[in-house]
Amino acid sequence: MKSPNPNPPQICEDTMLPIITTFAWVPPFARGFVRDIRARWACEEVGQPYDVVLIHNAKTPEHRCYQPFGQVPTYRDDEVEIFESGAIVLRIAERAGQLIPADPAARIRAIQWLVAALNSVEPFVMAIAVNDIFEADRDWSKARHAKVAEDLQARLHDLEAALGDTEWIDGDVFTVGDLMLVSVLGGLRGSQQLDSFPKLASYVERGEARPAHRKAMADQLALYAEPVAA
Repeated sequence: MKSPNPNPPQICEDTMLPIITTFAWVPPFARGFVRDIRARWACEEVGQPYDVVLIHNAKTPEHRCYQPFGQVPTYRDDEVEIFESGAIVLRIAERAGQLIPADPAARIRAIQWLVAALNSVEPFVMAIAVNDIFEADRDWSKARHAKVAEDLQARLHDLEAALGDTEWIDGDVFTVGDLMLVSVLGGLRGSQQLDSFPKLASYVERGEARPAHRKAMADQLALYAEPVAA
């Protein structure tokens, strides 16, 4: 078993609040898209207060001991210390007994859609972000855009068919599956990729209109409103 992190985030132990670790600063284009939004949103949905630890460099040995890939978010409570937004959202939901149905069949379907959001949808969303933003200056990025967009559109077509006319992905109850799907599709915010999919666009709009999401997003954006001292 891996040793505990020798340099855990410094917290006030008497609060016993979960800790979400995220970046102290990100460039303007990334604000509102950093994945700590998923953990923040889950906490807001279940009414769980939390603390935030800010890091300036995710690639340090200290943080890599906590998150081996040098990414954010990470999460810690009085029982666990974990990374990966999907695992974090599941932990928050299960700990609160909310966002995840008690019925075994409905429960596993909610988890199924959380996993699908990360494995079957997000790679296509990220592919176009990498091509059109992070690697836009590469010689081949313009030529590759059409194929990346085509692949994304095909996946969005399948997802909209699965959603159908339901309010949420598995019916009328909002679950961790919806939270993750809306979060992933939120990565297309500001693009025109959802223009051909009115049901999906409305689905994302419903999710992002939830008070818990609005609060989580406002808190993340407020973090970057003022420079953070080094």
